[in-house]
Amino acid sequence: MSETTTTTNTIDNKSSKPAATKKRAIKPYHKIKAHANPAADYEFDYKAKPSEYDWSKKYPELSSELKEGERIKVQVADVGCGYGGLTVSLSQTLPDKVILGMEIRAKVVEYVEGRIEKLREDNKEKKLYRNISVIKTNSMKLMPNFFEKGQLEKIFFLFPDPHFKKANHKRRIISPTLLAEYAYIMSIGGLAYFISDVQELYEWMFAHFKSHPLFQQIDKDLALSDPCVPLIVNSSEEARKVNRIEGKKWYAVFKRISNPSEKIENFENYTLTNF
Repeated sequence: MSETTTTTNTIDNKSSKPAATKKRAIKPYHKIKAHANPAADYEFDYKAKPSEYDWSKKYPELSSELKEGERIKVQVADVGCGYGGLTVSLSQTLPDKVILGMEIRAKVVEYVEGRIEKLREDNKEKKLYRNISVIKTNSMKLMPNFFEKGQLEKIFFLFPDPHFKKANHKRRIISPTLLAEYAYIMSIGGLAYFISDVQELYEWMFAHFKSHPLFQQIDKDLALSDPCVPLIVNSSEEARKVNRIEGKKWYAVFKRISNPSEKIENFENYTLTNF
């Protein structure tokens, strides 16, 4: 990496408090790979353009309340959602937003579907968890098939596959090409969150976001006041795994800006350590 100043948010889990354990569906007993190869061929259900996708099956309770001619519109995407820890947590933090978990592994998607179904049933009278769902897809290839220009208000990348070998860096979820796609589907002022327990990968993601003309890192005060930041730090299964071994996590939040002239290059370095 070039020797540029970076704003690094580091969490030392010796002072972190893991999120409370919630009742959830039982994970499958058979072994599931931690990651999948995004370059491999899989079968996915997708349409030629976002307007052709019917979200009513994914959000049936929300669909039943729509007026004639209205369509469900996803506003928040949890890319590589894993077992759904963040997706589920976001449901009550962002109750007025439609949230979608995106995962490439079929068995994991089945688990998350069952988890969400049980949460909806257990909280039917309270009308909770109606605003979340999950799909099996390859986010690196198909994001524009699901989301229109300027549609997403928030997008999350939690503990993505490091792809340590240099030859496999092209498979990383953050790259110049993919950032151009994310910028296209995000609304002006929308926020992109990323976190990793691998410092080299964090620095890679930070450098790519920092160099992109349409993303600007948010300042310290905004990061501290954002209710989603504690969730990316502690709510996912991977985050809790890092907590158990008292590992460290690095994260950042970037805003989608409308014009490169809005970028401010120099931010004060700061560390957030207590959630």
